[in-house]
Amino acid sequence: MAAAMFWTVTALAFEAASKRIGSLQVNLLRLCMAFLLFGLLALFRTGNFFPEGASAHNWFWLSLSGLIGFVIGDLFLFQAYVVVGARISMLIMSLAPPMAAFTGWLVLGETLSWLALLGMTLTLTGISMVILVKRDTKTSSEEPPKKGLKLRYPLYGLLLAFGGAAGQATGLVLSKYGMSNYDVFSATQIRVITGASGFFLIFLFMNRWKKLFAAFSNRKAMGALSLGALFGPFLGVSASLFAVKYASTGVASSIMSIVPIMIIPPAVLLFKEKIGFREVLGACLAITGVILFFI
Repeated sequence: MAAAMFWTVTALAFEAASKRIGSLQVNLLRLCMAFLLFGLLALFRTGNFFPEGASAHNWFWLSLSGLIGFVIGDLFLFQAYVVVGARISMLIMSLAPPMAAFTGWLVLGETLSWLALLGMTLTLTGISMVILVKRDTKTSSEEPPKKGLKLRYPLYGLLLAFGGAAGQATGLVLSKYGMSNYDVFSATQIRVITGASGFFLIFLFMNRWKKLFAAFSNRKAMGALSLGALFGPFLGVSASLFAVKYASTGVASSIMSIVPIMIIPPAVLLFKEKIGFREVLGACLAITGVILFFI
């Protein structure tokens, strides 16, 4: 539950920051901030700024998890924040738990109940209720009326959010496999180091340093980014790994998936989004499906 609250705060904060300074800049800066937070925590706990005691198994799989979850998954997700907003992005991200459960079954041998298919159907139905609307049948007199459904939001943004869900699901499963009995905070620090390194290489390749340095002059964006870094890569990811360490991947993911419901009130209050009954019902159905998927 704590992870769900952390992710609600971080989604709203990173949406605000990404719209001001760009999603790529936000990704690198928030991981650098998280690296400092984890380093200070490690220094306080162990006397060493960097993670210690990790085996080759821990380093390989946690690093792979960081690349897939932080770099690839969040690269898609943060751009989705810009295109369709945090609320819709988080709704699409409710597909991550079923994806994580399926990957956990495939990779870790975790079991799936017979209700899984029904749960997936409900989740997809809930998401469809939000992102699909009936076509406007009012056309010119020369053309026949068009019937069917159309997307309420840009397909590009929805695909970005779906890519973020796939990245998070895969990263979460690889984290559980790579963590084993290793310390949760140190495991997350390894993921953050790998993620920051990945984005550093992207900036090096794309030569985006001017935009990165320009971001520091935007106080509102840096404030939102700092809040997101605290509640996201630091508290949120750590809470997520605590959850997957002591529960099955699917159960932990389903608890964290209530963000699409929790994010509705602040989205209305802070971003003045107009949300109808259909969208609230769709979000509730999607989360019900996720929970049912793991009964």
